[in-house]
Formats: sequence, structure tokens, C-alpha cells
Amino acid sequence: MVDGAGLRHLRHLRHLRRCVEPATEALEAGDEPFGSVLVGGDGTVLAEDRNRVALGDRTRHPGFGPARWAAAHMTPREREAATVHTSGEHCPMCAATHARVGLGRIVYASSSAQLASWPAELGVPAPLVRTPPVKEIAPGVAVEGPVPGLAREVRELHRRLHGAA
Repeated sequence: MVDGAGLRHLRHLRHLRRCVEPATEALEAGDEPFGSVLVGGDGTVLAEDRNRVALGDRTRHPGFGPARWAAAHMTPREREAATVHTSGEHCPMCAATHARVGLGRIVYASSSAQLASWPAELGVPAPLVRTPPVKEIAPGVAVEGPVPGLAREVRELHRRLHGAA
């Protein structure tokens, strides 16, 4: 459900749609479907990544690449003004990294609650790690989401991942 800031989502919609593309690329590469896009305060796309955990390194989430890029290339003020758009609300590891790097807002297509409910709906085992909302891990980070239409697209990617009907 949109959190009451539906109009704010409109300005983020283009970037949210873009982060579904690397999530799809991840799925097509045999990986879990997650993607993130880092956008500067002026609206410029600065970095993006997709999930890359299929080869065994479970830390290769798409929240890390843009955070590392930001730490290396942006001033603290620029990082604060930036927004990370992501197909799924950050996991605890990505939320902590986001906060420690000093990035600004997170806008997500699908929420942690949605991501946690889909395995049961799809008849697959639950993930090994609980996925609380970003606010439980990084209370100072501003978040917006989920966005219903895009959350349905992300759910479809997860359905495809698991081969569910």
C-alpha cells in the first residue's frame, strides 16, 4: 500500500521502473530478482546494480554496489541528498550499509512485509534471514513505498524465480 505519499512516488516512478530492469536481468542470469538505482539530488542516475549472489557470495546484494560507489565518489552532503530506488525494501545488511555510508532516502517498489509473505503464497521455503522494515535497522533513514503496481511486477519476478503457478 502506498504510505500516503502517493504523489511523491510519481517523481520516483521512472527510477523505480528502472530498478525492476536490473532485477529482471538478475533473474535471467540465474540470480534472485533484486535491483537498485542510486540517484543524485539533481535526479541524475549515478550507479546501479543487480543481485549477484548466485555464485555463492551472499553479500552481493544490489544495495552494496551503489553504496560503495557513493562512498568513493560523493561528498557527505551529496550522499545525504541522494535517493536509492530499489525493487525490494533493503534487507538488514543493506539498510545498515545505506545508513553507515550516509545515503539519503530509500524508495522501494515492494516492502519487506510483502517479500516475507511471498514464499508462503508461492509454496516455497521461507528465507533464512528475517527481513524487518528498514526503519527497524536504520531509524534515521527516510523511506517511501511500496508502490502497488510495481510491487506486483516484483512479485511476478519472484514467482518466476520459484517456478510457482
